[in-house]
Amino acid sequence: MSSHSQAAPLGSLQPLGVGILGAGPVTQAIHLPSLARLRNILEVRHIMDVDAAVAESVAARVGANHSTSMDALLGDPDVDIVAICSPHQFHADQVIAACRAGKKGVLCEKPFAMNGEEAARISAVSEETGVPIIVGAMHTFDPGWLAAEANWGDLPQNVHTIRSSIVLPPNSRFEDFATEIITRPAGGVPDYRDVEFIKNALRGGIMGLAIHDLPLVRRFTPDFEDLEVLQARHVRPFGYVISLRSGKQGARERIIELRAVMNTTWKPEWTFEAISDDAALRVDFTPSYVQAGSAVATITRGTGTRNATSITYGPYEHNGYEGEWRELAQLARGTKQPPSAESLINDLTFAIAIADATVDEAAAEHSEHTNSHAGARS
Repeated sequence: MSSHSQAAPLGSLQPLGVGILGAGPVTQAIHLPSLARLRNILEVRHIMDVDAAVAESVAARVGANHSTSMDALLGDPDVDIVAICSPHQFHADQVIAACRAGKKGVLCEKPFAMNGEEAARISAVSEETGVPIIVGAMHTFDPGWLAAEANWGDLPQNVHTIRSSIVLPPNSRFEDFATEIITRPAGGVPDYRDVEFIKNALRGGIMGLAIHDLPLVRRFTPDFEDLEVLQARHVRPFGYVISLRSGKQGARERIIELRAVMNTTWKPEWTFEAISDDAALRVDFTPSYVQAGSAVATITRGTGTRNATSITYGPYEHNGYEGEWRELAQLARGTKQPPSAESLINDLTFAIAIADATVDEAAAEHSEHTNSHAGARS
């Protein structure tokens, strides 16, 4: 069983106060239900949102203070831990402000920065203030994944294929099951002929969805300087098919496959696989927003139907959403060491490198496709 599923009981201590910046669907449908199960160690004490009605309504659900000001939340002495669930362009400045406010820990939704310069600023402030920061890529905190990590042996050194495959309905379906959402951003009508739309959709898919699994991918591709995009395609209405190659410079070659589609026709599925010549890992995660226990990990060793043996880990009682809060409570108490800033920066750099390379490839392919159609009409 993973270390997260055996977290030290902290209920004998006074609960740590949580302040949440941003009261949108992620806060309402993910974080509040997770925190409700952890009331013995964490207590929501302040909700901030730029929409005063949303802040007041969401805060009333948990008996917390509310405000429309980051300064009010950071100045609240009852807030020990800050969760940053605001639009991503505000993340870096808000993480830095929370560290400088003397809080005991920060949970930032992904991505915690938009570029290397922002990430370096966050790293410097975290080191200066000693405030631990974790990024809400929930799969890295899932007990099923952690159990696999503890038992996979030399698989990272020998892997040749890494695959993340995601099939999900729109977020609103899960949000509506979880809670009654107060306000939801309005969507526009996509123009699939517009190369800028395609580029933004792919970048959004990588930095918003694939990024949950990219820290897992990086465990099997620690050296990612030589990434090559083999294929990059936008999938309608929302999704992507991306193939990459890593390890050309004399290192073991690895193929990375990232696939996702969001529609209403297939049952939800979220899997991660890492495969070598004589071993394989498969992790089946619960879909986003679903509070239904941990992932289930299966490690298979040997080849063929007779010689292969499989061991399954999980499901455990809690999932990665709850796991990240358990982790942050331990970091704030000083009972566990935080992840290195370098590791967080490398995870972000890896995601940005894939996003940049994918967008460039997709733009070139879109331009070639457009020109070929124009030539056919002339």
